[in-house]
Amino acid sequence: MRLSNNLVGILNFLTFVLSIPILAGGIWLAHKANTTVCEKFFEKPIIVLGVFLMVVSLLGFIGACFRVNWLLWLYLLVMFLLIVLLFCFTIFAFVVTNKGAGKALEGKGYKEYRLGDYSHWLQKRVNSTKNWKKIKSCLIDGKVCQSLTKENTTTLSQFYAKNLSPIQSGCCKPSDDCGFQYVSPTNWTNPSGTTTFNDSDCSLWSNDQSTLCFNCQSCKAGVLQNVKSDWKKVAIINIICLVFLVIVYSVGCCAFRNNREDNYRWKPYG
Repeated sequence: MRLSNNLVGILNFLTFVLSIPILAGGIWLAHKANTTVCEKFFEKPIIVLGVFLMVVSLLGFIGACFRVNWLLWLYLLVMFLLIVLLFCFTIFAFVVTNKGAGKALEGKGYKEYRLGDYSHWLQKRVNSTKNWKKIKSCLIDGKVCQSLTKENTTTLSQFYAKNLSPIQSGCCKPSDDCGFQYVSPTNWTNPSGTTTFNDSDCSLWSNDQSTLCFNCQSCKAGVLQNVKSDWKKVAIINIICLVFLVIVYSVGCCAFRNNREDNYRWKPYG
């Protein structure tokens, strides 16, 4: 058997083995008794990814090792489409995450975030009531603000020195523009007693630990800042994956050519 066929077979066997725990994890999430809304959001993509990897790896393994030419052709077609889609997604990720950054505040260890600073496509995603309901459930289930209450932060100066994450800054405290009085990291009072603010987020703040600023625009902006940071990392990983897929695709093309040559060599003459 040619070297390229062996390589395609080995790579796809390893991919098949990898797909088993991925698929098992998705099925486990789907049947977990106390599955949260956030976990439900991930179960279907994980199952789809596991099935996809399993099917594609079988196509490549059988096509290369057993010289089934039409399966190998189908495998190469799927690989080509995957390379194109991954390339397009990588470019898209760089474009939609190009805008947006936190505003540094003098004398404070954290930044504040404004929804309008981010791309319109991302804004539209978080402004969707259906999407934000799921995201907010994930934030509440993840207890992103509880870590602040567990730390020994008794004074306002200590709080100002904290290095808050974008989500903690946007969701767990009111905006500095509100002028609220500090009681604890997630407890702030309005000394003026007014209900009219220049920043609409101020009227949405609540000391209720299940509400806080989870309905605020700043919270959505904090989520988008996290998304931006994560997508930048994913885009870099995608570039590495693209290089790997192109190499595998090239080896697969060699295996396909080998199959055709062998089929032609063994074809009986009339």
